[in-house]
Amino acid sequence: MLFPAFISWLFNEPDLLSFLYSSGITVLIGLPIWFFTRKSRTLRNRDGFAIVTFSWIITALAGALPFYLSGVIPNFTDAWFESMSGVTTTGATIIGNSTTLPNLVNGIESMPHGILFWRSFLQWIGGMGIILFTIAILPLLGVGGVQLFKAEVPGPVADKIRPRINETAKILWMVYVGFTLLQILLLGLAGMPWFDAVCHGFTTMPTGGFSTQNASIAAYSNPVIHYIIIFFMFVAGVNFTLHFRALTGNFKAHVKDYEFKVYLTIIFISTLIIFFNIQTTNSDWTHVSFLKSLFQSVAILTGTGYTNANYELWPYLSQHLLLILMFFGAMGGSTSGGMKIARIILLIKYAVTETRRMLHARAIIPIKIGNRTISDEIIRNTLGFSLIYLSIFVLTAFVLSAFNLDFQSAVGAAASAIGNIGPAFGEFGPTDNYALLHPVGKWMLTFCMLLGRLEIFTVMVIFSKVFWK
Repeated sequence: MLFPAFISWLFNEPDLLSFLYSSGITVLIGLPIWFFTRKSRTLRNRDGFAIVTFSWIITALAGALPFYLSGVIPNFTDAWFESMSGVTTTGATIIGNSTTLPNLVNGIESMPHGILFWRSFLQWIGGMGIILFTIAILPLLGVGGVQLFKAEVPGPVADKIRPRINETAKILWMVYVGFTLLQILLLGLAGMPWFDAVCHGFTTMPTGGFSTQNASIAAYSNPVIHYIIIFFMFVAGVNFTLHFRALTGNFKAHVKDYEFKVYLTIIFISTLIIFFNIQTTNSDWTHVSFLKSLFQSVAILTGTGYTNANYELWPYLSQHLLLILMFFGAMGGSTSGGMKIARIILLIKYAVTETRRMLHARAIIPIKIGNRTISDEIIRNTLGFSLIYLSIFVLTAFVLSAFNLDFQSAVGAAASAIGNIGPAFGEFGPTDNYALLHPVGKWMLTFCMLLGRLEIFTVMVIFSKVFWK
């Protein structure tokens, strides 16, 4: 918290003390925990589940302190929502106008620079954790068919894996930091104010989506800024293992990867569909329509959640396509949310294969993704994950409707939360926020954010009786 404290000191803003107090509280709580656990060297699978889940929860609690203690967000439920949305890189916000938060007359743009930076920094730190989590840890736990992500850290024995995890994490984080710094530089050179460039650089690579402007990226008129952000959203949606391979000499890793090709295809097709759809109903000239179509396709697919247009004014075809993209997500092993393209590919191939088996009952038909044959265990895990993912979505939408939300708002909020997207539809569209949602609904959505971010099973296993025996 010293970084945002420095920003507050630099701009001579009163939220400096809130960061110092928050830092002191976290140190006082964290030191005893570190002291009593510092000698632990062996971890079981159940320890991995607990550490990952509670690390995210504790980080979100610590992240909420500056919002709450500064008085910027005087309600702890709202501070918790904003913080959990940050560390899970969801990007949903409760920051609205003066009718919801009296201290913020102009919404996000009224926030102190230190708090704005803290929102962005939470997402950036969350993104760093996600990279290690999806690439190095989840495959060891065998969660939800995550082996599809083809991590570079195989094996079951912690002592043998630790050097590989450290090595891989360092390289992946160097890539992450490098892309972040490059984006900040390019945005600044393109004319974005440098403070805004830093904040948006910190929220693009983790596919977070928090912005320093009420209108998100639509606040910037220079199309070069939009294209720069599109590129880095796209990069953040790629499996970081591919970046790792490219850095270690396999320069054709991206081109040869089957999921990467599907990722490109989805972006291409969705952009064209939206482009031609909105061209028939608005007066934008061709380039503007194309830019909006491409931007929103990449932003929603990757779960970044930035907006450069009010897509709720688009035809229903385009809106429904964006809703579908919320479920897809980008590539496995990236910082994006959603079900991930690898799982979507496997589900489609499984359906096709089962249809063929009905016609050829005795045939042995393996399921392949690219040149890789998928095991029955991965198929079962993926089917289980997908079923639970959709069940949680339906249940969440149903419960949200109890708070007098219309169908569009409830469905959009549920899909956005579990997919770690941010903006949704209806009352929670690209020009709205979650401030007026019932407190119970806010707590429910934060739980969905955590489930979606940690691949569901990582959290759900803690609630099983077997885990505590």
